[in-house]
Amino acid sequence: MSLQTKLVHAGRKKRYTQGAVNSVIQRASSLVFDSIKAKKEAMENRTKGGLFYGRRGTLTHFALQDAMVEIEGGAGCYLYPCGAAAIANAILAFVKAGDHILVSEASYEPTQEFCEHILKDFGVETDYFPPLIGRYITKYIKPNTKVVFLESPSSITMELHDVPAIVKAIRSVNPEIVIMMDNTWGAGVLFKALEHDVDISIQAGTKYLIGHSDAMLGTAVANQRCWDKLRERSYLMGQMCDADTAYMAARGLRTLAVRLKQHHESSIKVANWLANHPKVATVNHPALESCKGHEFFKRDFSGASGLFSFVLNDHLSEVQLSDFLDNMTHFSMAYSWGGFESLILANQPEDLAKIRPISGIDFTGTLIRLHIGLEDPDDLIADLAAGLDRIKLHKNKVNALQSLV
Repeated sequence: MSLQTKLVHAGRKKRYTQGAVNSVIQRASSLVFDSIKAKKEAMENRTKGGLFYGRRGTLTHFALQDAMVEIEGGAGCYLYPCGAAAIANAILAFVKAGDHILVSEASYEPTQEFCEHILKDFGVETDYFPPLIGRYITKYIKPNTKVVFLESPSSITMELHDVPAIVKAIRSVNPEIVIMMDNTWGAGVLFKALEHDVDISIQAGTKYLIGHSDAMLGTAVANQRCWDKLRERSYLMGQMCDADTAYMAARGLRTLAVRLKQHHESSIKVANWLANHPKVATVNHPALESCKGHEFFKRDFSGASGLFSFVLNDHLSEVQLSDFLDNMTHFSMAYSWGGFESLILANQPEDLAKIRPISGIDFTGTLIRLHIGLEDPDDLIADLAAGLDRIKLHKNKVNALQSLV
């Protein structure tokens, strides 16, 4: 079955739809048992899709969980209130005081902050590795390493891991290490993490699964080896999402393939235009050769999403940034991404260097991160062109004033 067909039909068993096209929305805390026997059966089946208690899930949750397992593979899917919760609780499920974990230094900043503040206080040590480390990751592994956390591509500078090489190297040293991956950029479908022997594929479903910037969700799909522990420890830590959000994510799956196709085509068109702009030093789009790890994208991914970044030749001042960003027509300044709308944010190299403790930053210009939404890409290009021209006009004004002095 093709991905597009699978996304339309996944998680739509009659038990979940009850005669409708979409799954039912079943909101419940208490689930009623008709007899002692029924209560006993519910207890026995509480981890196998049986209705037991609201925090274990309802038919709405089960529909989405089944769909995610069909799409990503694995033995089960746990749902969280947001992507950060999925990351934090997946790691917490497999570590204790005295343990050590490895995390990509190009990972999502809140992931690093969780490690530096929460895990550190719990007595769990974190080391970081360069995203392009490949098979040489073995030099960072310690006898007490329990988790390796990947993110490919990274969410700002967009480097890609050689995931097969990393996984093979880790397994050769200690096959018991749990390998997790933030797979949000690929929406769990452009890169098949579990097929590459990653144990747990994590997503901020807030992004492409929901797709409309109106709800927050985290998902973690685990293989057989890790599923029971991930499920029970996440449950004990009180993790869940509401039925309405689960429904919205399941509905979002039905259009995910067509949305990703448009994000792919539009982002590449915009990226290629930027690559030829005289004010742009480099473009960090996994589908372009200029992106670090592009060869791994070509080998391992089935397509691109809408998130990428580019670096300007110049380090913009606050005034220049305001001229550029405050007057965009189609790009909005906002955190998150993955919705139908286009977004833009700026990052200065000195700020990024603070969260790249090993390999550092090899550019001096201001980095601009874009999410290319579902607008006409020509309109987005025109918006960026006008913005870049505003920077030029500002510099000309400064030069003119300096010449008068």
